[in-house]
Amino acid sequence: MFSSGFPDNLYIVLRQIIDLGLVFSSFYFLSILIKERRAQWMIRGLLILIMILFLSDRVFNLTLFSFFLERLILICSLSMAVVFQSDFRRFLEQLGKGQLTNFFESNPYLPKEDSIIDEIVDAVKELSQNRTGALMIIETFNTIEERIFLNPGVKLNAEITKELLQTIFQTKTLLHDGAVFIRGSEIVSAGVILPLSDRNASRQLGTRHRAAMGITERVENCICVVVSEETGSISLGEKGVLNRPLTSTKLKELLEEKLSKPKEGEVVTGVTRLSKKLGFQGLNMLMSFLRLDDSKSNNQRYIEKGKEPRVKGKKN
Repeated sequence: MFSSGFPDNLYIVLRQIIDLGLVFSSFYFLSILIKERRAQWMIRGLLILIMILFLSDRVFNLTLFSFFLERLILICSLSMAVVFQSDFRRFLEQLGKGQLTNFFESNPYLPKEDSIIDEIVDAVKELSQNRTGALMIIETFNTIEERIFLNPGVKLNAEITKELLQTIFQTKTLLHDGAVFIRGSEIVSAGVILPLSDRNASRQLGTRHRAAMGITERVENCICVVVSEETGSISLGEKGVLNRPLTSTKLKELLEEKLSKPKEGEVVTGVTRLSKKLGFQGLNMLMSFLRLDDSKSNNQRYIEKGKEPRVKGKKN
């Protein structure tokens, strides 16, 4: 019924499927280990190079081109190891301690008290009414590596209060020009300088808004609250897109959605978090590897929100 070579062919196919699955699993684990959005693009590019190398070497037998790609992949891998050495060092430490499940646990710094959100919203409301410019970067899940900041600012490690937030952004203070970095229930630092977005923005948007777009483009696990100095309008930045203008009530709703603790009776275990990551993020990761028009789709979403090309030289 079957040809004599069927078992051997089946073994070869299964081995190739397992081999391919292990490669994708390894890259997916890297995406969990290195959580910066910029790293996601680098990992995607490295995987594409490996797939091209596989085709050129095993399918088309392009010896010279395969030799070139092998060296290029080696250089890229070493470059990533240098850039993200702290992440790899943390991985090796947790591997040695047998604590790899920590990568799938939720961030202990995630805000869980509604009073924290109330303090932020009350401060933003006052700043908006007084037309005092402000920029706040809020960590949502997992720890943000502060090396992504152009300048980490001044360490505060102070409890969040609306009075402190309003004081920091007063124009006569030395720290008002940068961003405030919020982690959990603490203001970690102030005067933080964030990378700016290179994308086109509305004429009404200035440096603070571009900084909010820039950091949320590069870092997935954060959101930014912006108060315009000229108009007093409130914006919320996430994944490189600004949701604006917002009322204080709408801002509170969005922050509660992003930052509040799980609902009562909802048990979130390590297995649950892992299954959710593999079920949803894993599929998104696979699709993102195969989708090369990411920037085009981002621009399209940005256009759909009614944004206009920005004019240089205008600040908020």
